[in-house]
Amino acid sequence: MSVPLLRVRGLSVQYATRRPGLRARAGTVTALDAVNLELAEGRSMGVVGESGCGKSTLSRAILGLVEPQAGTVEWRGQLVRRSDAAVLKRMRRELQGVCQDPFGSLDPRMTIGESVAEALDALEGIRDPAAAARRIAGSLEEVGLDPSLASRYPHELSGGQCQRAAIARATIVRPRLLICDEAVSALDVSVQAQIVNLLRDLSERHGMGLLLISHNLAVVRYLCQEVVVLYRGRLVERGPRDALFAAPLHPYTRALLAAVPRPVPGAAPWAAPIRAMADPADLPEAAGCLYRGRCPAADGMCAREVPALRDADAGHLAACHHPGATLVG
Repeated sequence: MSVPLLRVRGLSVQYATRRPGLRARAGTVTALDAVNLELAEGRSMGVVGESGCGKSTLSRAILGLVEPQAGTVEWRGQLVRRSDAAVLKRMRRELQGVCQDPFGSLDPRMTIGESVAEALDALEGIRDPAAAARRIAGSLEEVGLDPSLASRYPHELSGGQCQRAAIARATIVRPRLLICDEAVSALDVSVQAQIVNLLRDLSERHGMGLLLISHNLAVVRYLCQEVVVLYRGRLVERGPRDALFAAPLHPYTRALLAAVPRPVPGAAPWAAPIRAMADPADLPEAAGCLYRGRCPAADGMCAREVPALRDADAGHLAACHHPGATLVG
C-alpha cells in the first residue's frame, strides 16, 4: 500500500483568549479537535464548513505556520515538526499555499517578477538572472499573465491578476500539493470562474494535488474528488464528492447544502426543515455531539456520547449516531 502524500492524525489546535473587562481571565478556544485525514498523490480534497469551524487553522497547521497542541502531520511518510527546519524546507519545496487576499499576499514593494523570483531562489536556489527570467516568464504565461507584467507592482494590477501572480509564485517549482485557502472568495464572480478553471488545468497538467478550503460549495464540487466537512473544529463527515453531495449523512452537511440557493424551485429529499443556527453561547460543550443543539434528530445518546467517525458506505464516513436519519423540523 502506497504512503499518502499528506496524512494528518489527531490534530488539535487551541488559541489563547482573554475576556474583556476589569476581571479579564485568560482562556482557550479549540480551533481543531482531533482531526484525521489523508490525501493521496495527485488527488483533490475540499474542506468546507461555516466561518470559525477550523478550516484555515487546518491549512496553517499543515503548512507548519501554527503549532498543534496534539496530533501529527506527515508529509510523504515523514513526520513534520516546526522545530525541524530541514524537514520544513524540503516539505515547502513540494507543498505550497495560495491565500485569500490577492493583494495582501504580495509584497507591495516588490514587482511581480521579483516576488516570483524570490520563491524560485528560496526553493530551488536559482539565482542566474537569465535562467530565472526564463522560468518567471514561462510561469506567468502558464497562469494567463503577459510576461511584461513582471515589471509591475501589485497596486498596478487587478485582483484577478494579483491572484494569478500568487499562483505563479506558488507553482513555479512544481509542487506536489497546492493548498488554496479561500483563493477565489475575494474576486468578482466572473474572475472566480477563470481562477477555478486555471487551478483545475494546472492540477491536471502537472498531476498536482489540491487541498481547497472554501465556503463555495459549487467550487468544491467542481474541483474536488473528496470532501471533508468541519464543524466547530471536529471532522463530522468525509466522503467522495458525488456521494456526499447526492446523499449527505450528517445533519450539518445537509444544512449546508440546503442553504445553497437553487436555480430550480424545490429541494432534494434530504433537505428537510433545519433548525435555525443557535446562539454560540447556547451551544453544547464538548460532552456528546456538538451539533445536538441544532439537530432535529438529537436524542439522549447524542447528549452522552461523542459520535465517532464511522464508515457508513464505501468510504463515506460520518460522525453521527443517526447518519442519514430523516429530519423533522
